[in-house]
Amino acid sequence: GPVQSSPAVVDGVVYVGSDDGNVYALSARTGAKLWSYTTGGPVQSSPAVVDGVVYVGSADGNLYALNARTAAKLWSYTTGGVVQSSPAVADGVVYVGSWDGNVYALKARTGALRWNYNTNNLVSSSPAVANGVVYVGGGDAEVDAVNASTGALLWSYFTDYGVNSSPAVANGVVYVGSYGAELYALNAGTGALLWTYGTGLPTQSSPAVAKGLVYVGCYGAEVDAVNASTGALLWRYSTGGGGVSSSPALANGIMYVGADDGNLYALNAHTGAKLWSYATGGSVYSSPVVANEVVYVGSDDGSVYAFGLK
Repeated sequence: GPVQSSPAVVDGVVYVGSDDGNVYALSARTGAKLWSYTTGGPVQSSPAVVDGVVYVGSADGNLYALNARTAAKLWSYTTGGVVQSSPAVADGVVYVGSWDGNVYALKARTGALRWNYNTNNLVSSSPAVANGVVYVGGGDAEVDAVNASTGALLWSYFTDYGVNSSPAVANGVVYVGSYGAELYALNAGTGALLWTYGTGLPTQSSPAVAKGLVYVGCYGAEVDAVNASTGALLWRYSTGGGGVSSSPALANGIMYVGADDGNLYALNAHTGAKLWSYATGGSVYSSPVVANEVVYVGSDDGSVYAFGLK
């Protein structure tokens, strides 16, 4: 089935979900299947792999914890809605959103509930955890900052439209896109607005931050690079068509991003100049991952691709 999940690469293994309802473990070197685990629905959540455990959500409403070597189920936690959000793991706790409107904090070892925070709307966004705070976007047009230990709300910032983009936190700033065609920069401690950048069309892609720049894709079939301090546009690259839902990945001065037109693009991170592109057989909603000089990405054609950086 289509692969909209973004791969995780750990210890020579690529872990990725598929719309066919399975989580796959593939050899990072050869692509050979090592194991698969069948859930009860499409797996568009991207796995998190920590301490030999794969954490991943499914449209069947569950978050699963699987042994990374054997695929044995260690535990699962049932939410009240689709788990498209990708889990974040920090300090022995797994944080994940659900379409039932909640963000859940679960003990990584047992799956026991520590707390849940109700956003009052579906949560497709993946949580970001930094300095004891969980940042997450909601379908109710807001970004919430929640105490990672207690689940208490620290602040909310209200946008004009829903936030499916997952926040990126860097240097005390939260960067996040919205369906209102805006990229927001918020003070991570207070939620105060620092700047906004108008992308022109809805933004579901999650920002990537590196070397003073923020990179983000939008439905206008483009990728923008803006100054992380001011929001000023540095460059814009327009793809052939469709949108850019994939989130950019950066390595060695190159930005890799998938597009709805079916291509994976490699762009010069400083200038936006296209270095190369590769046409897969379907839209690329999956976000690329770079590990050990290889770029891994999924496609709606049902395949996972690996490209050498050189």
